[in-house]
Amino acid sequence: MSDIIKLLPDAIANQIAAGEVVQRPASVVKELMENAIDAGSTQVQVLIKEAGKTLIQVIDDGKGMSPTDARMSFERHATSKIQTADDLFSIRTKGFRGEALASIAAVAQVELKTREREAELGTCISIEGSELKNQEPVAWQEGTSIAVKNLFFNVPARRNFLKSNAVEMRHIVDEFQRIALAHPDVAFSLFQNDLETYQLTAGKLSHRIVQLFNKSYKEQLASCREETPHVSIHGYIGKPEFAKKTRGEQFFFVNNRYIKNNYLHHAVMNAYEDLLASDTYPFYVLFIEIDPKNIDINVHPTKTEIKFTDERTVYAIVQSAVRQAIGSHNLTPSIDFDQDVNFQAFITGTSGPRTDEEKSAGRQWEQFRQPTSGHGAQERNNLQNWEKLFEEEKPRQSRFPFDPGHSPQPGQASPSHSRESIIQPSKAFGESVTFESAANELKQGTTKTEASSFAPSEAESNTFQLHQRYIISQVKSGMMLIDQQAAHERILYEKYIFNLEKKSGASQQFLFPQKVELSTADFALVSDLMQEIRDLGFDVAPFGQQCVVINGVPADLAGADEKHLFEGLIEQFKHNQAALSLDKRENMARALASRSSIKKGRKLSGLEMRALIDQLFACRNPNYAPDGRLTFCILEMEKLANFFTK
Repeated sequence: MSDIIKLLPDAIANQIAAGEVVQRPASVVKELMENAIDAGSTQVQVLIKEAGKTLIQVIDDGKGMSPTDARMSFERHATSKIQTADDLFSIRTKGFRGEALASIAAVAQVELKTREREAELGTCISIEGSELKNQEPVAWQEGTSIAVKNLFFNVPARRNFLKSNAVEMRHIVDEFQRIALAHPDVAFSLFQNDLETYQLTAGKLSHRIVQLFNKSYKEQLASCREETPHVSIHGYIGKPEFAKKTRGEQFFFVNNRYIKNNYLHHAVMNAYEDLLASDTYPFYVLFIEIDPKNIDINVHPTKTEIKFTDERTVYAIVQSAVRQAIGSHNLTPSIDFDQDVNFQAFITGTSGPRTDEEKSAGRQWEQFRQPTSGHGAQERNNLQNWEKLFEEEKPRQSRFPFDPGHSPQPGQASPSHSRESIIQPSKAFGESVTFESAANELKQGTTKTEASSFAPSEAESNTFQLHQRYIISQVKSGMMLIDQQAAHERILYEKYIFNLEKKSGASQQFLFPQKVELSTADFALVSDLMQEIRDLGFDVAPFGQQCVVINGVPADLAGADEKHLFEGLIEQFKHNQAALSLDKRENMARALASRSSIKKGRKLSGLEMRALIDQLFACRNPNYAPDGRLTFCILEMEKLANFFTK
């Protein structure tokens, strides 16, 4: 039998290695920027065209390379940082395996220009698909420039798997941010298609965070520091109230190398225990300094995963450091005065007639206890009617609850519930006191006969709400139980899908437009989604480099906090994008339906519950919410009877 095992040619071996190291354009950016840092650069410039598919160029002012080193840098496993096996346990540089440039040159057209600081001439090398095309002297500035052109030009299958330019650019920005955060003492710049995206000056870590994200981060940063004989931790954490629904702004660095570690993330989340809303993630940038002998960084080709010799100790120190930062900066929530009986009696007037001074203080208290974000113009106008509730007890009709502008904030009771139960407790089970609403007034020309069709029917008397979360209704076969939030998400989802398909979303214009500042990554995402955003009914336009202005929102969402709603839409879109594989329209419809639906804890009237049920069963697929949750279930009479039989 003939021998069948043979050595792979270098070109094929390099392409296989490239499959591990070079997954997308962002991988190239990461490797080249790390090389620039290792070269002792003080300024690093990154140029991107067509999201890295056409050009990725990194220019630094580091120490440069000699002609021989420049050529050797493209050989596999060629490195200046490892001489013996023991060196693997004392690594503090970024690159050390000698695979990056060889792998990149195997799947792209690479041009390197470099000059040492003492040399008069530099070196220019051109390589395509691991094949050396040219090497010659060249006049060049001190430092190195590496231009990677036409990535995956000789591996079309890999190129076809790349995502859209917006997605790939977002990955590039993520890698850029991680390296820029790790080295605030180095100046960085990023240009996309000849347009400046970032221009970061060298400075403190706090300044770098604000430069990378936006000025609002000044308000949420709290310093974190812990020193022990074996491990030291420093950095910044975010205040709990600024936590977001999506992950992505959580950064761990070990010896200035970005890592992903769910175990240490769990330590941070434990430190925030009982301070965060459910499914939210705080911002943090934490640097861990540890002896390289106590970690193994050679676990993964991208070097984003490492192993600790004593992971439990590091976990405990991280958790302790974050808890200490939370305590020292007084980030724990203040006392919930809404539950204070004395304040309730003072606000509601249940302790007897109130003086003018007490009424004035009550007005100030009501303004204070409103969320800072606000709920829109209509609700702010309604606040002026609070005092009338203490003087007038005329019954009024309630506001239609499906207005997302009135959905309660996390931890805040629904207005239609809390005020009715607090104000005039003696009438809590009798005559209800609610607000006037133009939405419930008879339209001009509507007859009393037509209006009577909206009166509560016999069916409505058989429909009620359970714990302000479920709707229970009697049906022929037994009892129907409806999840009000899931049902409303299904209703809104189908409506928004229709608007996106027909490009028919109606917009309610603002008298005073709202300006929203975004991070660079979010601004790029909004630019990519601009058509879908407008099809939903948002009137949004770019306003500067990292800012958009909202001139209008979908008509059925008028009265909502426009800025909060728009930011929530983008956060939910990113959350869906990270967890699911959806096209833009599907994701956008789901995101807006999730953010604008009525939430658990919202009190609904009988008429509103019947309207929700009718709209649900008018949907094409009423059985499931967009994320697959059941919207309703039916308990048949036989099953109910089984609960009471032996």
